[in-house]
Order: sequence, then structure tokens, then C-alpha cells
Amino acid sequence: MQATTEHESKATLAELGARVRAWRARRGMTRKQLAADSGLSERFLADVESGKGNVSINSLEAAARALNITILELLQDAPRPALSRLYSLLGRLEDAQLDQAHSLLATTFGIGDAEGREKRVALIGLRGAGKTTLGAQLAAARGVPFIELDREIEREAGTSMNEILLLHGQGGYRRYERRALFRIAEDHADGVVMTTGGSIVSERETFDLLQSRFYCVWLKANPEEHMSRVVAQGDMRPFDSTSGATVEAMEDIRRILASREALYARADAVVDTAARTVKQSLKDLERAVP
Repeated sequence: MQATTEHESKATLAELGARVRAWRARRGMTRKQLAADSGLSERFLADVESGKGNVSINSLEAAARALNITILELLQDAPRPALSRLYSLLGRLEDAQLDQAHSLLATTFGIGDAEGREKRVALIGLRGAGKTTLGAQLAAARGVPFIELDREIEREAGTSMNEILLLHGQGGYRRYERRALFRIAEDHADGVVMTTGGSIVSERETFDLLQSRFYCVWLKANPEEHMSRVVAQGDMRPFDSTSGATVEAMEDIRRILASREALYARADAVVDTAARTVKQSLKDLERAVP
């Protein structure tokens, strides 16, 4: 494991060095000029470009400023010229306009993988909204399999969620998550009902993938109902309940809901389960899906 980590670290430094070198060449700057403009030593820059330098964020920012780019541009893959122009245009749009642009591009150029999409239903929302209960019943009513994305991610990785996060971190978890989504969409062309983790909407690339292949329904509820259902389940993740009091946990729920509300609202349909029985919510859900 240690050898793998060291190998990955060396590969990262080599890639970073190659990017600094490429940007310097693109700007027509010598290493001496870059050193003078950034305040970094020429020897240090030589080590960075050769993949030997252990750079700090401050050093990267200094180099990026001297190259007249942002640190994000330095860290990201250089886009194709046409993509660069598109990024510049999209950067002027508001979030709602970006969602419209995404839908328009997917529809116009057929990149949304719309074929069979409405047969695959994905339930999104915070824990306690009723995703598992309603998802299983909806799947039974439609005569299609019911699956939980978390379990499929574990299957993809061959280990538990805790182990995935411990061994691979959030980045590794999200990679397994996207691979699981691709596989589920391919394996269930005839239909499926799937529940997802509440945070999936926070990863734009993953959420875009989910929306391109699944008909997404946001199951929502008010904070109090989320709280009561989570308490009944006996699982307070990721809410703060260390003090044994529920005040902090309730504030966590409100904060998470507020931060994700606009993202959840991108779903194809919304079903409010607040003050509704399971039977009533199931009828609402059946009416919400194609």
C-alpha cells in the first residue's frame, strides 16, 4: 500500500511538472524569466518541472500568477480550444441558465443517452425522505428490480463503504460511484428503481451522469420529519449528535437542505412526503414517474 502511494505521488509530481513546463512554453518564457516573475528560484523551478520538487500551494499560486493563469488552470487538463471558448461563454451564465444550457446541448446533440432513461428511476434526497421504503414499493409495482446505489458501489469496489473511504478517500469513492452508475444503466435497460446517497447532487459530474441516464425524482420532506425518521432509523450520519442533544442535529439538517435545495430541484420531478402516509406518497410517486 505504501509503495502504491509513493508511486502515485511521484506520478502526480511528474504530471504537475509537465504542466508547468507546458504553460511556460506556451507563454514563451524561459525558466529564468518565470523565476524572476514568480519570485521562485530557478533551481526550485527546475526541480518542479522534472517532477522532483515538493511544491506548496503558495509556490503554485506564485507560478500561476507569473504565467497569467489561475491555479485551477494549472491543475486542470488544458481544454481544447473550442472547449476553452465554450467555458468562457458558459462562465457568464447563472446556475439556472447553465442547467438550461446543459439540457439544450444534451437534447440537440443526443448526448443525454435519453433512450430508456425514463424506465430507470433514481430517487434522490436527504436520508429520512422515504427513498428506500417508497423505492422498494415502486419497483414492485412496476415489476422491475430495486437496488441501492451504496450497495452497488461496495460491489464495484469489493469492500465496504467505510473501507472505500479509508483506502481511497472521497476521490476514489466518487470514481467507484460513477463506474457503478454506468454499469447499472447498462445492466437495466428494461427498467430499475434505484436509491442514491443524499450527497450525490453535490458532485456535478456525477449528478450530470445520473441525470443523463436516469429519471430523477427528489423525495423531499421538512427538516422535522427528516429528523424524526432518521432518529427512528437509529442512524444519525452525517448529523452532529455527539452531545446527545438534537438541536445541533436539527441545525445540520436545515443547513444541508438549504445548501442542496437548488441541486435537488434539478430533478425531473419532486414528490413531497411531508405529512403524507407511505400509501399517499407512493401514489404521488407513481404519478410523478413516466
